[in-house]
Amino acid sequence: MDSPTPPSSPPRVLLIDDDRDVHQAVAVLFGRAGIELVSAMQPEEAYSALELAPADAILLDLNFTRGRTHGEEGFAALARLLGDDPDAAVVVITGHSGIRIAVAAMQAGAIDFVMKPWRNDEVLERVRVALAHRQRRREIAALRQHDGIPADPPRLLGASPAMERVRDLVRRVGPTTANVLILGPAGSGRTLASRAIHHASPRATGELVMLDARAAADPRDDVAAADIERASGGTLLLRHVDRLAEVAQGRLLARLPADIRIIATAETAEPLIPALRARVGTVEIAMPPLTQRGADALLLARHFARAAERRHGKPVLGFMPEAETALAVTSWSDDVRGLAQAVERAVVLGDGGLISEADLGLGPSPAEAPSPAAVASTLNLEESERVLVAAALKRHGFNVSHAAEELGLSRAALYRRMAKHGL
Repeated sequence: MDSPTPPSSPPRVLLIDDDRDVHQAVAVLFGRAGIELVSAMQPEEAYSALELAPADAILLDLNFTRGRTHGEEGFAALARLLGDDPDAAVVVITGHSGIRIAVAAMQAGAIDFVMKPWRNDEVLERVRVALAHRQRRREIAALRQHDGIPADPPRLLGASPAMERVRDLVRRVGPTTANVLILGPAGSGRTLASRAIHHASPRATGELVMLDARAAADPRDDVAAADIERASGGTLLLRHVDRLAEVAQGRLLARLPADIRIIATAETAEPLIPALRARVGTVEIAMPPLTQRGADALLLARHFARAAERRHGKPVLGFMPEAETALAVTSWSDDVRGLAQAVERAVVLGDGGLISEADLGLGPSPAEAPSPAAVASTLNLEESERVLVAAALKRHGFNVSHAAEELGLSRAALYRRMAKHGL
């Protein structure tokens, strides 16, 4: 007797809109239609969600600041979404009088648009068209893949100007076959940037072969020689080229075939002999350390907390105000990778509440920590209010009506406090 065919997973649609009532209405609509909804209130939250799990289609509002109607925020998000994944199927949301903006969004790469207020059947029709478009693009891409399943593109998270410059260079150099030297401290995302470049490359159907430069420079290492040969149809990622002595750099240079694309990583280019630097670094990309990325530390910490929640099944409420302040100014050992480890550890060992400085290894140990009464006495009114509002929203799944009722507030009053505290 044949075994039953396992049911296919429902399509996933990401909604990016700052109106929680819209999220609730769409959740009901999609639930009836068998579509899984992923919610993001702001673009940065959406980029994090897409890094954790891909979406089959995206519904994107064009305005995220009260009173703005020109769509600049939405157009910036659209450019970022398509820059990260040119095959993304994006349907934009605009007001009834925004036909000109909607047309401009389609010219910028959106699949379609819907206007508020919308009819439910219209939204479903546009979303299903976007889902079909995405499926066709995946089928075309699958024909070019050896394993028949195209990988989703890596995403370089962060809103700082430094990271926007990195993303811009990756987008420009990726579709070429130019060799790239990626500089920056260990843990800053050099390998992630390498994967993003390879994914956008004409050689993306080939393999990204990772090899320590010290092994590649050893003429006795037959495994390294085989890896170099294996990368001939794809890309060779040479790690730590700056850790080679000058003689070893010369040997490495002699072993590299002329027709192979190379991405090399190093903390600095200073130790490289000119010939090797010229060979591996047609374009150089500097990955900024986290201390030069401003508010990116908090954005990344929230992303890592979401990732740890999914991985370990341990939800958390967020970060305490003093922890958020500490995150922004701490110089992490092992840079971004060190931050990720600290946040994951805090989620794993935490009690599901708000993550504190101590949980991140930045404050006093639990034995030295002040009592809850002492903490309460030191929190000012603003901090206390933010913690209470965040906790109520989390408990009620961000249902504003229910959270407002628990807090003894009107919906309008709760919305004002959410806006004040950035929730």
